[in-house]
Amino acid sequence: MFDLVSLIEFGGYIGLFLIIFAESGILIGFFLPGDSLLFTAGFLASQGFLNIWILIPLLFVAAVAGDAVGYWFGKKAGPRVFSREKSFFFHPSHVENTAAFFEKHGVKTIILARFVPVVRTFAPIMAGVGGMKYRTFAKYNIIGGLLWAVGLTTLGYLFGNFIPDADRYILPVILLIVITSLAPPAWQYFKERRQKSIDF
Repeated sequence: MFDLVSLIEFGGYIGLFLIIFAESGILIGFFLPGDSLLFTAGFLASQGFLNIWILIPLLFVAAVAGDAVGYWFGKKAGPRVFSREKSFFFHPSHVENTAAFFEKHGVKTIILARFVPVVRTFAPIMAGVGGMKYRTFAKYNIIGGLLWAVGLTTLGYLFGNFIPDADRYILPVILLIVITSLAPPAWQYFKERRQKSIDF
């Protein structure tokens, strides 16, 4: 919690915009703490550290613009990027997991992926690589941006405004958000490990 607060206080509105923009569709943003950062920013707005009426549209634009850039990046350069060897910023399994997510959920992945770390960074890029029509992508991108960026920020703001002594509970709530967001990729990882051990 201290690190997130310090990060937000240091970066301010510009820092928040850049982090959400990067995590929403720039290849190097997959490791950033989007969910918990949005909630914490909303909570800090409820305590007067940020203006919620500036924060919400700013983060919404960052999320939607980030995904749009990711889509066009995937459309123009995706095949070359995805043929690269494993590196610190890129792992083939990220693409495989995102492709499996698309196969299971279809175009709704653009919305659902917002709430799954790593997948949310690669989903718009995969949409571009896969040739999804931009009009379709844009519709789901806007809906996803509203639910994720606006939704989580608003939840943090309401939490701080309506829960008595909210600061006493903010750390457990953020830990719960982190655990919940990491549960799907963790489950997928252990399921794949189990399947490999069975096949072996």
